[in-house]
Amino acid sequence: MALDLNALGNHVAQAIPGAVLEQKYDRGELTLTIAGERLTETIEFLRDDIECEFRVLLDICGVDWPKRAKRFDVIYHLLSLTKNRRIRVKVQTDEKTPLPSIVSLHASANWFERETFDMYGVVFSDHPDLRRILTDYGFDGYPLRKDFPLTGFVELRYDDELKRVMYQPVQLVQEFREFDFASPWEGLRGAAIGDEKATKA
Repeated sequence: MALDLNALGNHVAQAIPGAVLEQKYDRGELTLTIAGERLTETIEFLRDDIECEFRVLLDICGVDWPKRAKRFDVIYHLLSLTKNRRIRVKVQTDEKTPLPSIVSLHASANWFERETFDMYGVVFSDHPDLRRILTDYGFDGYPLRKDFPLTGFVELRYDDELKRVMYQPVQLVQEFREFDFASPWEGLRGAAIGDEKATKA
């Protein structure tokens, strides 16, 4: 009989001592937080162990927590077709510390890791071809970081006179992370629309 997800978390923690920093079972899903240096070993165990058999890598995504020392969560979603269940593996890292690539274990990780690098700037060591995949080669910055301006740094447009694509610096105000939703092009001037309702008795 297959282990339930709670027992599965304990099984992984016992099989790879020191790899599992935290396990959380919530809403029918198991999330394992793994030490970055033990990532490859853990993913390989989850793929090959008879109780796990997580042989499909569904995706890799990121979350940015800019006020935290290790500001990035890199999250791996794995699927076991034989056991009919999923697991989430989470690793924390910062801007300078690379994570080991898992392309040798899951070929589909190639583009997922490139996307995470392109959007967040997370570096994967031993990746066979780590370069941008969604943005232009000369793109400046990482669009899914929370400190990246909403409008970007440059504007791309076609110039009819020169008959070519032009890059121009954006001239708009960049601090748009907390605007009032009335107009994204102006900062908040006075009370926001609807505030008058909150002051009525």
